[in-house]
Amino acid sequence: MTDKLSPERRSWLMSRVQSKNTLAELRVRTVAHRLGLRFRLHRKDLAGSPDLVFPKCRIAIFVHGCFWHRHPECPKASIPKSNSEFWMQKFDANRRRDVLAIEKLQQSGWRVEVIWECETRDAERLADRIKEIFEISSER
Repeated sequence: MTDKLSPERRSWLMSRVQSKNTLAELRVRTVAHRLGLRFRLHRKDLAGSPDLVFPKCRIAIFVHGCFWHRHPECPKASIPKSNSEFWMQKFDANRRRDVLAIEKLQQSGWRVEVIWECETRDAERLADRIKEIFEISSER
């Protein structure tokens, strides 16, 4: 199947994809703040520049897009039909980079959690997930 968009239009569209301050990330930040949690954003001095960092608890949270980071068994993690070889290489590189960043953070004494984009759609379930993360860590 060929792409319905021209290469120029597809390039423009893909250039609009954000890596920071995505809707999913904003949802997580809103819920965490409402729960009284205070955090720092995108700390460049930490491996992978986690989306939310809770320094007092040494917890780092990545908010991963299901498509870009290949959420297992998620319908949003489909493979584009055109230029599929390029996409597979891109996704593999993303996954390798994610694993490396998580390992580096863990070796530095950080607890790392990943919240997937599809987990942010229901605010109540998202709040439960965030509460679960911080109930496990009783250092707070």
